[in-house]
Amino acid sequence: MPYGQKKCEVSFVNQSKSDKIAALRDIINASDNIVFFGGAGVSTESNIPDFRSAGGLYSEKGRGRFTPEEMLSHTFFMRYTEDFFEYYKTKLVHREAKPNNAHLVLAKLEQMGKLKAVITQNVDGLHQKAGSREVLELHGSVYRNYCMRCGKFFDLDYVMDSPGVPKCDSCGGIVKPDVVLYEEGLDMNVINKSIRYISNAEVLIVAGTSLMVYPAAGLIRYFSGKHMVLINKSSTPYDSMADLVINESIGETLKAACLG
Repeated sequence: MPYGQKKCEVSFVNQSKSDKIAALRDIINASDNIVFFGGAGVSTESNIPDFRSAGGLYSEKGRGRFTPEEMLSHTFFMRYTEDFFEYYKTKLVHREAKPNNAHLVLAKLEQMGKLKAVITQNVDGLHQKAGSREVLELHGSVYRNYCMRCGKFFDLDYVMDSPGVPKCDSCGGIVKPDVVLYEEGLDMNVINKSIRYISNAEVLIVAGTSLMVYPAAGLIRYFSGKHMVLINKSSTPYDSMADLVINESIGETLKAACLG
């Protein structure tokens, strides 16, 4: 079906919050082929700041003459590696964070056989901590790190406990987080697998993302199923394409729709 064409004759646009949650409950109950696409807003209820909101990471000042976006770029990593790690360890790693209701409900839906995959733009590993098994991490994970010289892998504790720039204990090379920085490309294997899940899904739930970051945001264009649901505090460029838009807390919404 061509992008931009409505996929469902049912509209929930003007319903109340409780009616929309009831509609979401009906959509979830009726499907065993759901895919979840999430962004930074999924983890804000775990006290991990997002990027583009008023209190997000990008609203803060960077260091010196550099913006946060510049400090999270490949160029900055290569030129100012020690400064990169100082900023990265402080702003992007949250070892104390715990899964919130959104993560826990999604893991439960997967266990029930209703949710086929979680596709996430986050790097915090909270979906796996909650128990989700099929998680496609578009932007990598802070929990995976590798030596740029010999390829040896290291866990997060090794990076965080290393003073300054973490170095490989085998060859002395720089240990880089397996996180996609600005100017770096996404893993095409992850992209292609995400496209397959979205293309085959009956229900696509999109939550906690402004849908402004490409190419990740463009993945939802591959959806041609029955219901697209958007859960986000603010509006997105794709709201008009959704069958159901809920501008509420993601964790509270999913818990109310799935657990009553």
